[in-house]
Amino acid sequence: MKDPIQAIPLENLAVAFLPVAVVVVILFRWSIGGRTTLYAMARMLIQLLLIGYVLAFIFETKNSFVVLAVLSGMLLIASWIALRPLPEKHFVKALGAIGLGGVTTLVLVTRGVMDLEPWYDPQKLIPLAGMIFAGAMNAVSLAGERFYAETGRDVPYEEARRTALSAALIPITNSLFAVGLVSLPGMMTGQILSGVDPLVAARYQIMVMCMLFGSSGISAACYLSWVQKTDRDGRAI
Repeated sequence: MKDPIQAIPLENLAVAFLPVAVVVVILFRWSIGGRTTLYAMARMLIQLLLIGYVLAFIFETKNSFVVLAVLSGMLLIASWIALRPLPEKHFVKALGAIGLGGVTTLVLVTRGVMDLEPWYDPQKLIPLAGMIFAGAMNAVSLAGERFYAETGRDVPYEEARRTALSAALIPITNSLFAVGLVSLPGMMTGQILSGVDPLVAARYQIMVMCMLFGSSGISAACYLSWVQKTDRDGRAI
């Protein structure tokens, strides 16, 4: 049996911030402003440190109600973050789109592909839900931002919808082309580092790529389908 992945010492982890520091310096020197990046990095640190303790608690409890509460919170937060380039009044539409595309995909993967037992196994369900909801969140944001840009130029709805959906799927489509050739995605890399057979890791990564593409496309398409009318400023109503 291969040794489990080793813990990274804090002093070594600090080295990972060197490229971040370079980018922040460039942002300030180019007058783009690095405050948002610094704030985002600070939030990332705090959130990941906290979630480590929270997940440890959830994994130990193995309570279905706790898991459902966590998934609901993740879905609400993803919908709220997706609104950054969108009108605030579209929270319900974003929530519905991410919920429809994300939850259905999550159920399909955990029950139809992995056949989790119990179905609420937090150690598998929560990480998968995080990937799915995040992908759907980004797709909705990208689709909405591009849709409003197109309708703001008086582009007809159907053409704007088509362009927006294509733009929203660019990141995940590029990942489909690059996976295995340019990059080894997170789940596959983590499993290989943990000593899992690469062929087994590849099957899991295929599942992940399919669920990300499906949830992203369904969520973006739902949102765009629910935003059909625009006002004179090109903002959906």
